[in-house]
Amino acid sequence: MLDTTRRGTAEIISALREEMSERGLDAFLLPRFDAHQGEYVAPHDQRLAYVTGFSGSAGMAIVTAKTVALFVDGRYQVQVRNECAGPLFSHHHIFNEPPECWLAENAQPAWRVGYDAMHLPPSWFDRFARACDTVEAVLLAQDTNPVDAIWPDQPPLPMGRISAFPLQYSGRTSKEKSLELAADLKRESADFIVDTQPDNIAWLLNVRGSDVAFNPMPHSFILAGRDGRVVWFVADKKLDVSLRESIPDHVGLQPFEAFLPELETRIAAGQRVMIDPEFSPVAVRQTLEKIGAEILPRKGLITLAKAVKNVTELQGIRNCHLDDGVAWTEFHAWLSATVPSRAKAGNPVSEREAEEKILELRQARPGFISESFNSISAAAGNAAMCHYATSPERNAPILPENPYLLDSGGQYETGTTDATRSYAFGPRPEGYDRAYTAVYKAFHALMTLRFPKGTQGHHIDAICRRPLWDLGLDYDHGTGHGVGHQLSVHEQPQRIGKPYNPVDLKPGMVLSIEPGYYEAGAFGIRIENLVEIVEENDGFLAFRNLTFAPIETRMLLVDKLTAQERQWINAYHEELRKTFSPHLSPATRRWLDAATADI
Repeated sequence: MLDTTRRGTAEIISALREEMSERGLDAFLLPRFDAHQGEYVAPHDQRLAYVTGFSGSAGMAIVTAKTVALFVDGRYQVQVRNECAGPLFSHHHIFNEPPECWLAENAQPAWRVGYDAMHLPPSWFDRFARACDTVEAVLLAQDTNPVDAIWPDQPPLPMGRISAFPLQYSGRTSKEKSLELAADLKRESADFIVDTQPDNIAWLLNVRGSDVAFNPMPHSFILAGRDGRVVWFVADKKLDVSLRESIPDHVGLQPFEAFLPELETRIAAGQRVMIDPEFSPVAVRQTLEKIGAEILPRKGLITLAKAVKNVTELQGIRNCHLDDGVAWTEFHAWLSATVPSRAKAGNPVSEREAEEKILELRQARPGFISESFNSISAAAGNAAMCHYATSPERNAPILPENPYLLDSGGQYETGTTDATRSYAFGPRPEGYDRAYTAVYKAFHALMTLRFPKGTQGHHIDAICRRPLWDLGLDYDHGTGHGVGHQLSVHEQPQRIGKPYNPVDLKPGMVLSIEPGYYEAGAFGIRIENLVEIVEENDGFLAFRNLTFAPIETRMLLVDKLTAQERQWINAYHEELRKTFSPHLSPATRRWLDAATADI
């Protein structure tokens, strides 16, 4: 979590309001986004956390003279009230109470509403512009971000070293990808595409970086043309001699800060330019409008190409899941033995210790690089916060009477992993087994689903939720997200959830399946595996399992399971035993045989 102890939250908000007053602003839009609209941001860009203390990975605030309206999704409803309590804030669900609607209801005529044009995507800008129009308020782009003006010890921009990503892992050269992108631009009758998403750029150029923890891709921008050439806007300090020498001829370098001015120089009036309206800064659109270019707002071509993994990428992802599975299985055996014994001795295992243990076990596996996100190691009521994070001040004991949840993943040389398991070590809270059984049934329903080509994520979301809905239960997060290839653990555009997402699920895409249930203050349950989409002999699509980690069965109400649900988990565990037993310690092999016995 960002350290704001040197200045209190109230003092920081007061300083921001003073800065807004000097600029003649009545409100300021403060999204968590940086200039790349990513989920994870560098310390330099943690402006929302600095001002409000909210440490989640998604959200925004509208700061006015009277309040700070905070908007977060269902994953953070509990967390935001814990981190941002008191009269300074009002709390809102970002989907049920959209911030633009709040602005339309609360703004006054002639209000001046400030924003940073590098941090607001065009789609968001348009919604706020319509909201302002309804009350005759005005949106004003700021030359500099007002938060930066009141942040005296703001960390510097990240300058992580960039390295080449070998062909043995990527499966295709940057030249091949760029020529395919050029062909796509021609088919779309476009002259250029502007892309600001770090994972897209890293994939296209076959590079990896270290600007943001857990995310092995550099911060940069590109302008790619229908001639196959790419202009890469990147800080010179990130490039060492060996990387410079390996940059292919079709890629030209420009300074990072030259991005917007160079767009004005390289693009002519009337030329057609593609931008992603959800994942690009509105500053890009405004620059193109100034030039007189024709703007094509489309889902990014690189985003779509990257989502369908090639044969080499898929094999690498499968391979790293084998190593990850060993770590998960050793962890489960350790946890099952250690939690009861340590609690009895009066020295219970802590959330943070468990988080460090799974990291230690991964570090022993070949090809491991880093965690793929900050592990969610959560006991008892902490697990009801979907994206809970431990800290030195927040580190609960894992006791036999309290269920525990671990959501954790790794970045390996050959791919990215992400899985969640729920654990219990003794008597469970009332309703836990009923909910756990429903979550498993939901998980099974999607893991075994076959579906026709043209199916999109929102088409199948309810199939997963049905076992929970039957009991009057639900979860306020997506059912599945895309996963990158040694890139972002949350990858666009594929996902499974309630919101409309017009992206076909295609063979070669990798997603999570992760239903859950959360009882505020008591417990949280989630079961998550990664899967790849495959085409079967009859042309239908299906999910092929990637994740191998034991699934607890002691909390299942076996009489509520169908024969197929019992057979699936038995077969899953049988494959796990056959695959992993030779790679496990003798003690873990004995534990695994007992823990995964047929039900």
